[in-house]
Amino acid sequence: MATKKRIGILISGRGSNMESLIAAASHADYPAEIACVLSNRPDAAGLAKAAGAGIPAEAIDHKRFSSREAFEADLDAALHRHGVEIVACAGFMRVMTAQFVERWRDRMLNIHPSLLPAYRGLDTHARALADGVKLTGCTVHLVRPELDSGPIIAQAAVPVLDGDTVSTLADRILIAEHRLYPHALALFASGAAIVSGDRVILRQPQINQAISLYWPPLT
Repeated sequence: MATKKRIGILISGRGSNMESLIAAASHADYPAEIACVLSNRPDAAGLAKAAGAGIPAEAIDHKRFSSREAFEADLDAALHRHGVEIVACAGFMRVMTAQFVERWRDRMLNIHPSLLPAYRGLDTHARALADGVKLTGCTVHLVRPELDSGPIIAQAAVPVLDGDTVSTLADRILIAEHRLYPHALALFASGAAIVSGDRVILRQPQINQAISLYWPPLT
């Protein structure tokens, strides 16, 4: 098997998507290994979870720095110290400078709770409900300086149900996130998904996948 890519996960809170990536990487045939988990918040619950899984976990408190650039210099140094090849943002609640993003261009992934390019930014579920859409979901994409942009690697569609609240919709999308992120990272780390211009191209054949999802279902 090819050498596994070394992944650095960035978190700010509980790290539920982090846990899904750690679980996937525990399988021998997964094409990536988790090299470290870094958080900008020392009280992030995900740090203890990562440490409990035997993964180096470190807090780099952004409040200790006088500028975003100074914080990112320490963050970058930590990533390199752990030999990170791909960065996976998993609930990392910091807007990064263009310089940091370009430093990790085509090597930094993020997961966003909408079907991008729809509903960039915050309050995605409330906005989807307000617009009355029937499908929303989540997206794994490469990070670019513009918020929630960048080439899309994979998406999962989630139906919006009658009577949904922000909480119920968020819970259902989070379940999809926990499946989508490990899948997208595996595609990217293995080379099955490659960057071509400003798009991600899937190199493996998508057999029997060219079907449509209808919601409400066709009768």
